[in-house]
Amino acid sequence: MHIHILGICGTFMGGLAVLARQAGHRVTGCDANVYPPMSTQLEAQGIELIEGFDPSQISLEPDLFVIGNVVSRGNPLMEAILDRNLPYTSGPQWLGEHVLAGKWVLAVAGTHGKTTTTSMLSWILEDAGYEPGFLVGGVPQNFGISARLTASDFFVIEADEYDTAFFDKRSKFVHYRPRTAILNNLEYDHADIFPDLAAIETQFHHLVRTVPRQGRLLVNGNEPSLARVLERGCWSEVEQFGMGNWREGNAATPVPEGKDGFDVWFDDKGQEALQGTVIWDLQGTHNRMNALAAIAAARHVGVPPARAIESLSRFANVKRRMEVRGVANGVTVYDDFAHHPTAIQTTLDGLRRRVGEARILAVLEPRSNTMKLGVMKAQLPASLEGADLVFGYGAPGGKDALGWDLAESLAPLGDKAAAFQDIGALVAAVRAAAKPGDHVLVMSNGGFGDVHRKLLDALAAPLA
Repeated sequence: MHIHILGICGTFMGGLAVLARQAGHRVTGCDANVYPPMSTQLEAQGIELIEGFDPSQISLEPDLFVIGNVVSRGNPLMEAILDRNLPYTSGPQWLGEHVLAGKWVLAVAGTHGKTTTTSMLSWILEDAGYEPGFLVGGVPQNFGISARLTASDFFVIEADEYDTAFFDKRSKFVHYRPRTAILNNLEYDHADIFPDLAAIETQFHHLVRTVPRQGRLLVNGNEPSLARVLERGCWSEVEQFGMGNWREGNAATPVPEGKDGFDVWFDDKGQEALQGTVIWDLQGTHNRMNALAAIAAARHVGVPPARAIESLSRFANVKRRMEVRGVANGVTVYDDFAHHPTAIQTTLDGLRRRVGEARILAVLEPRSNTMKLGVMKAQLPASLEGADLVFGYGAPGGKDALGWDLAESLAPLGDKAAAFQDIGALVAAVRAAAKPGDHVLVMSNGGFGDVHRKLLDALAAPLA
């Protein structure tokens, strides 16, 4: 089959393209911006890329056009496809029908932690000899790639609640038909497509409806929103995980201060049993919850918790998750994908546990659709309290421009926060404030104008 993918350079569609190529299909694709590293990765797979959406691409005569959710009505190539009544489908539907069909799908859903938990689960299964296929919205450093197709019966997928396509407004994950489903957490996000939390809960309920009776839901027992989802109907086994003592499922007890790790317990109807201790470099309650979810899901497919715990000691995390980008003059610069207030706070908390009393300089670009709409702006100051200094950037124009006043929103933080509309000015301010031993945490879900390199270059000059 020859498929032509519209919007091929996004993380999900790029991963789909790799899977399709590994499955033996001819794959071509187009996007508004075709540039490294995604373009390099795709071309290395023998995938031909075209920049732009010119209607002339109809002449490629693929068997099927696969449409990414960045494409909307008015797109010239999409209009030509519709006018000529040519066959098309969405990326998630194509994936469900041509890659996931017949597989034991392990899906990881939740507002936060999907990429990390999917990577953990993939690594646990890999380390146990399962050799799973996977599709992750990032690059797990244990694998070095974001997608892989194997002969294994098992496939691990990051299950996104964002909508499927302009012609299918259901969440992507309803197409995946998992037998094992993690519901890691659920709060309001994606304000550009969901009016409120209840609307997202409805989509999660639709996911629950697709899990078979013999399947299993691994559910965060801390989340009232997920309890409401299950109250609307559940036809599968349910196992809860959480911190502390829970009615059923996995539970963790924090280890003594100074030890990087935590104990994992399994509580079977009141009979508690210690499964082992995860010893690793990751920090934060959110990563412990991610680990518990992955251990519980792996248990459902036959991996003993003790084996999963041992595997996590060698988990290398995901690029752009507290990734050290470099050290200059004693100042460490990190890159993290955090962009929702909850993720910002938990990321800062995790770094604080790691660095103790050392200063943390938070550098933030609130550029997600939800943040640009200003829905979460009131929550920003509280989420940044854990930083010693805060440097915020809001693009003055273009598609990433904020529709609200960043300086006004950061004002409750007082003198420790400043807002900028110029990346050069922001870099200069960080450079002037930084001291040896500081930790600069950059948080954005975009490229942020290559600010990490600019900061390291600026910090390489002698500090005051």
